[in-house]
Amino acid sequence: MKRITLLGSTGSIGRSSLDVIARFPDQFKAQYLSANDNVELLAEQAKRFKPRGVAIANQELEPILREKLRGESIEILSGKEALCEIARRSDTDFVIGGMVGFSGLKPTLEALKAGKNVGLANKETLVVAGEIVTNLSKKFGGNLLPIDSEHSAIFQCMVGEKPERIGKIILTASGGPFRTLPKEQFAEITIERALNHPNWKMGKKITIDSATLMNKGLEVIEAKWLFGVSIEQIEVIVHPQSIIHSMVEYCDGSIKAQLGTPDMKIPIQYALTYPDRFEADYPRIDWKTLSRLDFETPDTDRFRCLALAFESIKAGGSYPCVLNAANEVAVELFLNGKIPFLKIPELIEQALEEHTFNGELTIESLIEIDAQTRQAVYERALLVMNDKIYSTQL
Repeated sequence: MKRITLLGSTGSIGRSSLDVIARFPDQFKAQYLSANDNVELLAEQAKRFKPRGVAIANQELEPILREKLRGESIEILSGKEALCEIARRSDTDFVIGGMVGFSGLKPTLEALKAGKNVGLANKETLVVAGEIVTNLSKKFGGNLLPIDSEHSAIFQCMVGEKPERIGKIILTASGGPFRTLPKEQFAEITIERALNHPNWKMGKKITIDSATLMNKGLEVIEAKWLFGVSIEQIEVIVHPQSIIHSMVEYCDGSIKAQLGTPDMKIPIQYALTYPDRFEADYPRIDWKTLSRLDFETPDTDRFRCLALAFESIKAGGSYPCVLNAANEVAVELFLNGKIPFLKIPELIEQALEEHTFNGELTIESLIEIDAQTRQAVYERALLVMNDKIYSTQL
């Protein structure tokens, strides 16, 4: 029985992970569940899966959670430190990092320090602190197992191969909802249209990242650290059907591709069962109806965020941290109707241009850089909003 701590159980990755756990009750046990503030769903999940404990990051919601779980023999923790606590506890064997954004970094680090195997869906952890995270994994013996469909595909293509024989990693991107939309129409993009992804059902933040192609940019940085390759060995191609999840080209010209239906439960299950595979009844590809697989070069003029991600990792140091922080703020502002879609890459590029840092890269310095970047982007966006109001009044 593999005991699992699920960081972010109420999000899209968390819900899919619990679906996988429920399929194999003799193999997996949901030992700890956590959420930021979705207390209703967390309580429902706790009643169904009977974990040893649950953690709610928003401490103000602890009384509500206690009331909802009255009579249940479930430990209740609260506060952001509670997420770190359940991540490092000795009575769990595997940690799934399903939290969105920078907030998933510290709990992931605690799990690695405790020597845990981590199924990583929180790509921001490696984007912000890739070198620190991978060093901790090596030092304490915990493995990083990718849960993102693209990185799981690469991982599967590398099984049985020597890493030094890799020629190129090829990340596939669906292209999002605006793949064919002319740039002149980007100014008309609404929140509703941006959240309408053609292939995947995901949380709001990652869906907007897919619409800007920032999601693919973050995955480029993540791939560099996960697989120990140079940035020059990573290529992105647009594959609108999302059937080939990614590929690896080897030194002899051979290419391995991992294919499957767009379903996050498949890579989640593989991470949990690796190096084995368990039988499951997920939808299969219907080769009778699949008539074509298309590939395109990404347009970094229309999708500037992808180019910014490449630029930030080439600059190295703390620049990916700035990229991530600026993007999280810009996406939040867009989802709240404060800025237009086109402003997202502008705010990120301005944050990168203004950034300088010559100190030592530590978790503490990255946390400080993250906070400073967020504040600067908020202030710049506030100027934009005020100008917009002023122009309207005129």
